[in-house]
Amino acid sequence: MRQLVSWVASACVGFVRACVVLVVSMLVPAVWAAAAGLWIWWWGGNPWAGIAPLVWACIGTFALTRPVCWMVRALVAKWTGTVIPAGYRQAPPVTQMATGYWWNGYSYERSRRDALMDQRLRTRWRDPAIWRDLRFTAIAPITAGVICAIPPAGVAAAVLEFSQSALPGRLAGVLGLVVAIASAPYCWRSVEPVAVRFLGASSAMALAERVDELTAQRADTTVAQAAEIRRIERDLHDGAQARLVALGLSLATAEKLMETNPAQAKALMRDARVGAATSLTELRDLVRGISPPVLNERGLVDAVRALAMDSPLEADVSADVQLRLDPPIESAVYFGVAELVTNAAKHAYATRARISIAWDETGIVVDVEDNGRGGATVRAGGGLDGLRRRLAVFDGTLAVTSPAGGPTRVRIVVPCESL
Repeated sequence: MRQLVSWVASACVGFVRACVVLVVSMLVPAVWAAAAGLWIWWWGGNPWAGIAPLVWACIGTFALTRPVCWMVRALVAKWTGTVIPAGYRQAPPVTQMATGYWWNGYSYERSRRDALMDQRLRTRWRDPAIWRDLRFTAIAPITAGVICAIPPAGVAAAVLEFSQSALPGRLAGVLGLVVAIASAPYCWRSVEPVAVRFLGASSAMALAERVDELTAQRADTTVAQAAEIRRIERDLHDGAQARLVALGLSLATAEKLMETNPAQAKALMRDARVGAATSLTELRDLVRGISPPVLNERGLVDAVRALAMDSPLEADVSADVQLRLDPPIESAVYFGVAELVTNAAKHAYATRARISIAWDETGIVVDVEDNGRGGATVRAGGGLDGLRRRLAVFDGTLAVTSPAGGPTRVRIVVPCESL
């Protein structure tokens, strides 16, 4: 009985999905069918009567192409979990030049509005993806559309035949109903392979996107390295360097006072010793900020445990493995966890955090969860966006789940091999 109920539910869901796919895939053919109807209606021996319907059909096709492909991608992702990247060309930023004109990547315009409008048109018409979408809207109706038409066609045939009193008609209606019920759970699945095959980005487009991504990552890495070098220089200049200069002056003064005022010379030497110890502490803190010694000596897990002990939060660390990774990856993951814990205490006002480190045979997986107020989002130019870009250098990903009111869960995944 339970299997029968499950089959009926699957058939009903499949029937609805098949109808949705049929409607979406037939939107563009419906435009051409309407244009053909207008041409027949206007035809009166005038050969120019078909121009207006043809123009209308072309405009409708170009207007519907991208929405149809977007709906197909959304349906496939929702029903099967298969994500098909859009692969559309991204427009470059519009900037104002010193002359007052706006540069949109293609031409100069007098106003920002004109520059954006011109850029939008040029980007869309020069994008190879538009021809891919047009190809899909031509192929989908005769592939997935025809297959998904079987269940509703079977139901329609059953309704028509049941309206007849003759026995052959009723038998044909039963046959149509059986075909509709039997095919409903499977027909809608045909949209996934068709969409993956004809909506996926080509190898050339994927390569171009990868080149753009690597170029952006290289720029981000260069900026981050320059900022880190400036921070180190500033810390050395304002901290250890100033103390070492003062230490040298104190020793020079003590040397001069050694014969005339030994007591004051001894006091200066005591101050110099304290300054040397303070400088050594600052240098150690600076080195620890660049690369923590425990990370180099004992690995990621122990470094994160040491970080949790020094954290203002009550942090628990769980790890099912003790592993060593490449030093750049260990450093990126460690400082990523450190930034997440700091954000939880500083911005989310959390009191507890849980850090989980695992290995899934393809890479390192780190989950950081806090009991803060939530609402964290990856905003362009924000801290989480910077962390995401730093992880992307290693093909890593950052997933944030942070509803309002908390809790906030952040997952870091970096594909790598254990040493």
